[in-house]
Amino acid sequence: MFSYANNGITVASILDQRRETKEGTYPVKIRVTFKRERKYYSTGKNLNMDEWERLSETKSKKLISTRTDIQWSFDKVKNAVMQLERDDRFTFTALNSYLKKGAADTLNFAFQTKLDSLLKNDQINTHEYYSYTLKSVEDFAGKNIPLSFITPEWLKKYEKYLRNEGKSYTTIGMRGRAIRTIMNNAKDLNIIREIQYPFGRGKYEIPAGQGRKLALTLQQIKALVTYSDESKATEYYRDLWFFSYLCNGINFADLITLKYANIQNDEIYFTRAKTLNTSRVKKEICAVITPEMKVIMDKWGNSDKSPDSYIFGFLNGGETPIQIKKRVRDVTSNCNRRLRKIGKAIGIEGLSTYTARHSYATVLKRSGANIAYISESLGHKDLKTTENYLASFEKEERMKNASALTNFGD
Repeated sequence: MFSYANNGITVASILDQRRETKEGTYPVKIRVTFKRERKYYSTGKNLNMDEWERLSETKSKKLISTRTDIQWSFDKVKNAVMQLERDDRFTFTALNSYLKKGAADTLNFAFQTKLDSLLKNDQINTHEYYSYTLKSVEDFAGKNIPLSFITPEWLKKYEKYLRNEGKSYTTIGMRGRAIRTIMNNAKDLNIIREIQYPFGRGKYEIPAGQGRKLALTLQQIKALVTYSDESKATEYYRDLWFFSYLCNGINFADLITLKYANIQNDEIYFTRAKTLNTSRVKKEICAVITPEMKVIMDKWGNSDKSPDSYIFGFLNGGETPIQIKKRVRDVTSNCNRRLRKIGKAIGIEGLSTYTARHSYATVLKRSGANIAYISESLGHKDLKTTENYLASFEKEERMKNASALTNFGD
């Protein structure tokens, strides 16, 4: 009566005639077939042969109610199969675990399924993002949260909980977007109905945090890149920041994984790791190697300049994705520590590796560069993303200029 088939997996509602009951009926079950193996899942309903044959066309209220219950059981198994199949982790063991005690209908299990998929695809940063959200949600509401509990009211209480924990609206927004993705998946798979979806206008709207984005002026950049305290470590991390700034504001996760193979005709070509698994079209970014970048590579770069060698030698090529993630975190942390020291010495607060990217974009904008060029060089998917990215800097500049109007020098 009800059936689904995809990628070698079939799900069907059947009348299991292997064993007749004393009443002359047979149990209705949901049969899943995969690689010639079959498993049967109960619907809790029993019918005789005549009732089963009439079920699809019946006008009997009793049989219509039975048919509705059978379809509900079928949809539950089918949705579980679709979820596991989409994440490329279908096995009968996984399916049984998914269906056990209604796990398929919990926020916790939906998160765990997402985490398994991300880990399998080596999406370490995104895995960490969802992992932090799951831990936060479980600290708030426990380890067995039905998806039906996720209402606008529940989300508002969770937001209040995060505020009481001292979390910024940027963090609250990140947690909310992770939950929204999980709920979108549940809605797509018909695990929840449209009316149960808690996000959107008139429901729960995720707060937008306004992080402090510091873009340096050219004078500040000059003060930073010419600073010296006679420490080799300070000089090293200062130069890495400068390289990041000059190389289209390249993120440190991408900088650390640059190889000499990325260099072609005095330019560096790379694809942002952040977009590898999230964008259908992979944008390749091209950065011209300036004389300053060449000096930095000659000074601090790997002596082995073969194509498969990393330019800055933080990696040897045998690391797992998790080890690469740890290395990126360590290098970024060390660099930020040195940048804070430099910032204190030259009077600039908030210096970090990410400041290089913001400064690159803003210096170009203020110099009159075409926004389409800035967007392409940053690897943004569209101009709107770039416009939003630069908007906060322009407001910062307007506020600074407005304050200058009453700077009477008292």
